Amino acid sequence: MYSSSANVAERATAAPSLAISTVIFALRPSESSGRPTLWLPLVRRIREPYKDLWALPGGPLTHVESLQDAASRNLRETTGLTPSYLEQLYAFGGLHRSPTQRVVSIVYWALVQPTEAALADESENVKWFRADKVGDLAFDHNAIVEYALRRLRNKLAYGSVAYHFLGEYFTLAQVREVYEAVLDTRLDPANFRRQLKSTPEIEETGEYLQGGKHRPPRLYRFTGRPGLDPDNRSTP
Repeated sequence: MYSSSANVAERATAAPSLAISTVIFALRPSESSGRPTLWLPLVRRIREPYKDLWALPGGPLTHVESLQDAASRNLRETTGLTPSYLEQLYAFGGLHRSPTQRVVSIVYWALVQPTEAALADESENVKWFRADKVGDLAFDHNAIVEYALRRLRNKLAYGSVAYHFLGEYFTLAQVREVYEAVLDTRLDPANFRRQLKSTPEIEETGEYLQGGKHRPPRLYRFTGRPGLDPDNRSTP
């Protein structure tokens, strides 16, 4: 167990440190079934505390950058990712999050398309993990991932969330795959298609997805306002 050099009295009077962490969700194929599943990048810690354990990308907040800029910088430096949409998720400030000092973390999250996720830097110390199989993480990062998953699943009721995982044009089957991956359950294709086509922000493009062996499926696009906030409330 890593022990702090500061004694109890020093820790009690020291000002809390501020840190930034990021949770980035993307769809990647399951290693067993090949179906889209939910993944996130993690970074292996190279120093104490929790040396060699995996953690969310992040780091301390400096005096010369905003919270948003710090989140973007930390994510870019650790994974190479630059999501177009990065939203503040929650603040985690438990008294015993770190064994060395009081740390308050401002957590950001983003959803990225597979083409963006494929550009992420991967190495011995930066890898993608299935969101439901991250193992034991450093600090309270398991609780942060679980909280982000709950928020994401709840926000599927808002029409714009699923489309952050997709390109500008998509098939209805691809939208269903997003829902199945996030909810970790299989959905009835006919019922889902019927409900989705009744959503006013889903618009036919007149184009078709080419390259398959069967009749090409129709392509659609989302016309609502993007964002992870709850203001766009259409529910497929």
